[in-house]
Amino acid sequence: MSVAQIKNLQRRLANLESEAVDEVNRACGHELWQSLGFDALDSLEDPDRRSRANYYYGQLQAVRELKEVVG
Repeated sequence: MSVAQIKNLQRRLANLESEAVDEVNRACGHELWQSLGFDALDSLEDPDRRSRANYYYGQLQAVRELKEVVG
């Protein structure tokens, strides 16, 4: 990969990470999940919100793993 491709990929991953964090915050209604971790998502009573939070949390984990690999 060229330097420009890596920079573009890093920018897209940062955008996806930001979107995922925003969506989990929206689904949870707070930012406490960032310190409590995955358990905070499972305590959501509304199944739709819990499902959305889990989906975006999974996306967030995948993005962070890719960011580690890309650098």
